Amino acid sequence: MADRTQTSIALPTTEDTEAFGRRLAVELAAGDLVVLDGPLGAGKTALARGIAAGLGVQGRVSSPTFIIAREHRAGERPGGGEPVAMVHVDAYRLGLAGEAGSGGGAQTFDELDALDLDTDLAGAVVVVEWGEGVVEHLADRHLLVRLRREPESDVRTAEWGWVS
Repeated sequence: MADRTQTSIALPTTEDTEAFGRRLAVELAAGDLVVLDGPLGAGKTALARGIAAGLGVQGRVSSPTFIIAREHRAGERPGGGEPVAMVHVDAYRLGLAGEAGSGGGAQTFDELDALDLDTDLAGAVVVVEWGEGVVEHLADRHLLVRLRREPESDVRTAEWGWVS
């Protein structure tokens, strides 16, 4: 990963995952793209909830799987930072998201373009679950967070860094 050294943290509980998201949000501003990667149950939505709380956005944050994208209006940002909206996207249902070389890439990018996320980036933090290999072209750099769940445990591990 370019731009910053990759960092890792253990997240034993869902609350730890949300708290980690709040800490990440401190450094995020409109125009930032956050790509969340990890298998089912790894904590992507919990991390998105934490980022939303750290940004102070309005509305309940839940998985946008069935609606693909949900916009949360800017609210009062904890710590007094600049208010910023958040767009929460689930790229899992976008064609063959992340399956490079499988023949469905054009359909995925057409569906992604229909969401108009590059326009959203101008005034919001865009957080994309299942976005690795799908949305990186939307910004010059992005924060990539890879979440993994330990076998037979609720402990999750997050590795993150800025990629340019």
